[in-house]
Amino acid sequence: MHDLLFNQFALTRKMFLKTIKGVEEDLLDVQPEELNNTIRWHIGHVLTTTEQFLFGFPGKSKNLPEFYLSYFGNGTSPRDWRDVKPSKEELVVHLQTQIERIQAIPADVFDKNLKQPFMGLQTIGELANMAAFHEAHHLGQITVIKLLVNNHASFQK
Repeated sequence: MHDLLFNQFALTRKMFLKTIKGVEEDLLDVQPEELNNTIRWHIGHVLTTTEQFLFGFPGKSKNLPEFYLSYFGNGTSPRDWRDVKPSKEELVVHLQTQIERIQAIPADVFDKNLKQPFMGLQTIGELANMAAFHEAHHLGQITVIKLLVNNHASFQK
């Protein structure tokens, strides 16, 4: 079962990285009027949420800058960003090293119960599965933004 989870993460992350590497830098912060976020936000959100789910960011994990939570956490918006935002290259490096850390998690960890159920999930494996699903969902959002930007002129920078 754990092999399936690792394979799902690897496949999703591979497609995620391939897609974002193909996004031009000037499109990362375009926000179509119809949507709440940008491609850069979706990239950082996937990274940050996965780090929270699997590594206890920001309390237990120091693998990402702490400000990522205020930029990319649930309920945040790129409209609120005031400081320098992380580059695409920085985000890609974090995504690549994160998947390596995920692959290094011992299989028996995924059978452990969460201290408290989260969204009906009981085990770390279930939470990891949710993280993989979450990433695929945001990959779809990135694809939609790319299509909207490339096919319509109704966007804001």
